[in-house]
Amino acid sequence: MRVLDNGSLELDGIDKIILNSLMNDAKTPIAKIAKDVGVSSTAIHQRIKKLETTKLIDSTKVYINPKKLGFNTISFIGVYLDKSSSYKTVISELEKINEILESYYTTGNYSIFIKVNCRDNEHLMHILNHRIQEITGIVRTETFISLEQSINRQVKL
Repeated sequence: MRVLDNGSLELDGIDKIILNSLMNDAKTPIAKIAKDVGVSSTAIHQRIKKLETTKLIDSTKVYINPKKLGFNTISFIGVYLDKSSSYKTVISELEKINEILESYYTTGNYSIFIKVNCRDNEHLMHILNHRIQEITGIVRTETFISLEQSINRQVKL
C-alpha cells in the first residue's frame, strides 16, 4: 500500500486479499489469511496494523440482528430544517434518539436524511411525533418505510 499525493491509498494484491477476507468475516484468523496469500502471519499482522494506522480499516464491530430483538421496521426519514444554521443543534438532538442508526447531511429536498430502526409502525409513529418532530429547527419530515433490504455490501476492492 502506498499513499498518493491526493491522500488516497493505492492497494496491492495482498492488501486486497486481506481486506476482502476481513470484510467477509472480521474473525478470519491471521494464519488462514497468511496461508491463502503465501506469506508469514507476522507479515499479515503488520499489514493489518498499517491498514488500521492509515484509517482504511476504520473499526471492527459486532453487528447484531435487530429483528431478533423485535426491531422489525426500518424507515428512512427526510428532515426539513427551518434554516441551515439549525443543523448542528438538530443533529445534537437526533443523536440522543437511539432508534436513529444513521444520519446524512444532504443536498436536494431534505437537509438531513436519517435511517431509523423501530419495533413496528406504532413505535415509529411515536418516535416521529414525540421525539423527532418535537426538535426545535425541524419544520417537517417525510417518511419512507423499507419493505426489504435487497443489497447490503461494502465497496468492492
